[in-house]
Amino acid sequence: MSIVTIRNVEFLNNPARFLDPYHFRVTFECIAPLPEDLEWRLIYVSSPGNEELDQELDDCLVGPVPAGVNAFDFEGSAPSPSKIPPEDVLGVAALILTGSYKEQEFVRVGYYQNTEYDNEEMKEALPDPIRFDRLVRDINSKPRVTRFQIKWDISPPQPGHTVSVGAATSAAVPSANDLDAEDPEPGQNGPSS
Repeated sequence: MSIVTIRNVEFLNNPARFLDPYHFRVTFECIAPLPEDLEWRLIYVSSPGNEELDQELDDCLVGPVPAGVNAFDFEGSAPSPSKIPPEDVLGVAALILTGSYKEQEFVRVGYYQNTEYDNEEMKEALPDPIRFDRLVRDINSKPRVTRFQIKWDISPPQPGHTVSVGAATSAAVPSANDLDAEDPEPGQNGPSS
């Protein structure tokens, strides 16, 4: 059982210029107060086959967290163009939001991002070098959510209640609203680094 359930991730500037920062709001429910901070990280994956090219765009700490519905606004930098291979700039990339508690990742929300030029001429005759100032990004609103069971350590265990550590499941989620409402289906994979 997870203490924290993400209810919504709303991108506040989508679509946007490729070089614009990411602005989004995360709404989550916490069923028990958490004395330690939750750590949230935003990661850009341009080359799925090469984890070394993943870019952590930003991270933030939220806490201590009271029980109930909570929300926070997150702003992450745009990816560094110099760290993206030219062949991986245009087309589909992944954007991943992770949530951790006490250095244990409990959720990963992945989005596909499409990057293209802002006009038809440039789409047809690709400029060389790449014109990052003319690129736009569009983030798909249907995330892939992976949840991990972790040891929350927030209160003494209740009789008859156990928590497994290290098991992971994932699910396709039909909309950004109420992200964790469905039970996950084992074996499905989404964007990951």
